[in-house]
Amino acid sequence: MSFSSITKNELSRLEIENNCCVLAELAALIRMSGSVQISGLGRVSLKFTTENAAIARRIFSLLKLLYNVNTEVMVRKNKQLKKNNSYLIIVSNSNDAETILIDVGVLNKDSEQQYIINYGIPKKLVEKRCCKRAYVRGAFLGGGSISNPEKTYHLEFVTHSQQHSEDLSNLINSFGLNSKIVMRKESYVVYLKEGEQIVDLLNIMEAHSALLKLEDIRILKEVRNNVNRIVNCETANLEKKINAS
Repeated sequence: MSFSSITKNELSRLEIENNCCVLAELAALIRMSGSVQISGLGRVSLKFTTENAAIARRIFSLLKLLYNVNTEVMVRKNKQLKKNNSYLIIVSNSNDAETILIDVGVLNKDSEQQYIINYGIPKKLVEKRCCKRAYVRGAFLGGGSISNPEKTYHLEFVTHSQQHSEDLSNLINSFGLNSKIVMRKESYVVYLKEGEQIVDLLNIMEAHSALLKLEDIRILKEVRNNVNRIVNCETANLEKKINAS
């Protein structure tokens, strides 16, 4: 199992005490891995797609905890690549889906009762520090990844909206970090590349086990680098002495 999957599984098991944090995490999951379908007569449905069973259970639990709506769960077998299962969570009742989407600030209605989609992060959802942390956690679960720290330090969030990427970057940077945005094909990637900042972000999301594992790897890599520098220095000094003699 990859380091990214281990981190997401840990985050999916966290308990949330406050409903405001449940709403913030759900709002991030909708923007990162959800899709909205608006059909005739103004009917609305909400769908989530993920290949991680723990995240699928998390989404199902958040919906039940906050709204207690009827939710369909489907499992599909992917035919490409590693043939992992794909989990589809659907809120098909139009009234329930509309209520959720309005609460998380994705849908609004204009004066003519036409739907307007908001891709940004509503400020009312992340007013509290705990809600900011919950939103970042939901964004990571929905569209984030972290590389194997033994090879390189890289954590990123992939989103399809420029507005959302900018709001998410600003939200992360409000914790004193320095995330940046890059365009990759048709997606916007918010990323961090410094080991210390990734550790801080894992702490913000409350992925403490993953944090400790990453810190252990960082310490070992630092010790190896120091040993290599000392050996190289000693080797250079010996070569100088040999050449001098």
